[in-house]
Amino acid sequence: MPLSGIKVLDMTRVLAGPFCTMLLADFGADVIKVETPQGDPARVAGITGEGENPFFVNINRNKRSIALDLRTEGAKDIIRRLAARADVLVENYRPGVMERMGLGREALQEINPGLIYAAVSGFGKTGPYSHRPAFDFIAQAVSGFMSLNGSEDMDPQRVGIPISDTIAGLYAAFGILAALHRRGRGGRGEEVQVAMVDSLISMFTFASGAFFATGQLPPRTGNDHMVVAPYGVFHASDGPLAIAPSTEKNWLNLCRALDMEEVRRDPRFATNRDRMRHRRDINRIVAERIAVRTRAEWIELLNREGVPCGPIQNLQEVFSDPQVHHQQMVLVSEQPSGPVRMPGFAVKMDKAPARLRRPSPQIGEHTDEVLAEAGLDCAQIERLRDEGVI
Repeated sequence: MPLSGIKVLDMTRVLAGPFCTMLLADFGADVIKVETPQGDPARVAGITGEGENPFFVNINRNKRSIALDLRTEGAKDIIRRLAARADVLVENYRPGVMERMGLGREALQEINPGLIYAAVSGFGKTGPYSHRPAFDFIAQAVSGFMSLNGSEDMDPQRVGIPISDTIAGLYAAFGILAALHRRGRGGRGEEVQVAMVDSLISMFTFASGAFFATGQLPPRTGNDHMVVAPYGVFHASDGPLAIAPSTEKNWLNLCRALDMEEVRRDPRFATNRDRMRHRRDINRIVAERIAVRTRAEWIELLNREGVPCGPIQNLQEVFSDPQVHHQQMVLVSEQPSGPVRMPGFAVKMDKAPARLRRPSPQIGEHTDEVLAEAGLDCAQIERLRDEGVI
């Protein structure tokens, strides 16, 4: 697999860090997850249902787990021993915590100069907010992300999934791969820092472009597009669908599909700029046309005419969708408590694809195995257990 032979020491918990290390593990990295004896809080977070928590199982697939009491010197010595053999260490403690434990970047790279040390935080390693606690909701708020969601007649809205965590995890994995590539060309170890707030700000595209160009705050347009009209949610006779004619060609195709030749010739709608100025009028006209047929009829017709569109599906519909199944976007992990379903791999590779190699681990399931690989014998491992280190 692409990352076979890469050893990752995973000192992360909950979401942003584990999402990063999940991506590395999916492509073959040997990820050793370090947990407290009580386990990662994500094991019991959220709506768990019966059996193991699907949220935890999802983001910790393909990993091995060791359980250490990091309040003990013996556990810190184990981290140093494992870091000396690792290619990558990933942590998402608040800045300064690893340093206070004697396990910061400088200390560990002195042991292993080739170590890639990656840290995910809320606001960054330094700066006036660096020591503030951060959760996804706070990152969405502080970054300005929420100020762009919803419409002007409602409060700013957060996205319904922890998007700052997952985007930060993606960036961390990307940074780690870049650092590994550099090291492979004769470089040394590297520090990779990713902040949740920075990660959201980097995604602004249209919004930041409009602000930098005009100095004006972009309006919150709800399901309407910031720079394109018509565009948004329209209701067929049996439910909503999304229609996105984002280019002039798409617009002309929409006019043909909806039999709107007279609308196409209307000077109010001659250009996208004109349609933006008369957004309410064009939205009303399109809405009236869409209301007379079912979603299935419109999806068939509009796609045939080259107009981007699709049904607004709930999760029941998504995970029953034939395209989603074709793309293998539902996996099943055979856990001790029974099978657990989870989303599949977003990145497809033809020669060495990501795969589910092992189920999500139990707390400390691989402690003895990992310590033996690190050179400890059975007597040493038992002594550590007697001392409460493992």
